[in-house]
Amino acid sequence: MPQFDETELTEAVVASFDETPDPRLKHLMRELVRSLHDYVRRTGLTFEEWQKAIDFLTRTGQKCTPSRQEFILLSDVLGVSMLVDAVNHRERDGATQTTVLGPFYVGEHKPMPNGTDISEGVEGERMYVQCRVVDLGGQPLAGVPVDVWHADDDGFYDSQKPSYAEAGPSLRAQFVTDAEGRFAFRTILPCSYPIPIDGPVGELILAAQRHPMRPAHVHFLVNAPGYEPLITHVFIEGDKYLESDVVFGVKDDLISSIELRNDAVMPDGRAAPGAWHLMSYEFRLKPGRGAAPRPMMAAAAE
Repeated sequence: MPQFDETELTEAVVASFDETPDPRLKHLMRELVRSLHDYVRRTGLTFEEWQKAIDFLTRTGQKCTPSRQEFILLSDVLGVSMLVDAVNHRERDGATQTTVLGPFYVGEHKPMPNGTDISEGVEGERMYVQCRVVDLGGQPLAGVPVDVWHADDDGFYDSQKPSYAEAGPSLRAQFVTDAEGRFAFRTILPCSYPIPIDGPVGELILAAQRHPMRPAHVHFLVNAPGYEPLITHVFIEGDKYLESDVVFGVKDDLISSIELRNDAVMPDGRAAPGAWHLMSYEFRLKPGRGAAPRPMMAAAAE
C-alpha cells in the first residue's frame, strides 16, 4: 500500500499518467506534476495560500469574455508568454524578432487598401506607417497579408470600449503587400498605456507594487505562405517604459525611430493635416512550412 506523503505522492501522481496514449501529453503532464509539487514543497504552501490561489484562478476565468482574455494577461505579466515565444524562436537567422501576440488581437481583420486611414474619427497626432516585407536575402514578398492593430491616444484598444459591438473595429485592419513587398497606412501616434488593472491580474500587479505600463507600439502579424508566421510589435524610440515593459515584450531590434515631419504631403502624395509622424520598418521573414492557422482569438490587455 503506497504511503501518500510528500516524498511518495509526487511519483504516484506522475505514474498515474503512464498509460496516456499521446506521448507529448504524457510528458507535459508528468513534468507539470513534478514542477507543481516541487513548488509546494519548496515554499511550504499553506492551506490559506492554496485557497487564495484557487480563488484567484477562478476569478481570472470569470473575468474572461469574448473580448477579454484575462489568462493571456496573466501569462503576459508572469513572463510566460515571452518565454514560450523565446523557446519557439531560438534561431532567428537574421529574421525580424518576435514578441507576444497580446490579448487585444480579436481575430482576422478586415482587408483594406494600402494608404487607408484606419484612425478616422479618432483624436491624436497623425502618423504615416510605411513598411516592407522581405525574405532573408532582402527580396520583396508580394501578396502577403499583414494584420495591424494598436491603442488610441488615451491608451485604449477598440475592443475595450463599450461601443465596440456597435461601432466596430478602429485602429486595426489587414493590408496586403504590393509587388515590392510594401504596404502603408495612415493612423495616429500610439502612446504608452496601462494594462487593465480592474481584474485579478491587476490586483496581483498592484500587490507586488509593479507598474502596469506598456511602452507605445503597433502590433503586426505577418502570415506569408512558405514562411514562418511573424507576430511582433514595432516600439517607439524614446518611450520611458521601454526598459520596464510590464509584459517583458521589448527587443532592441523592434524599436523604431519615429520622425516628426512638416511636409505638406505624406509619402502617398496626399495632403498632410499639419505636422505628422513617420514610422518606417522592414520585416524580414524566415522560411518555414507555410502560413500557420490564425492565432487563437485573444482580447484583453496588451
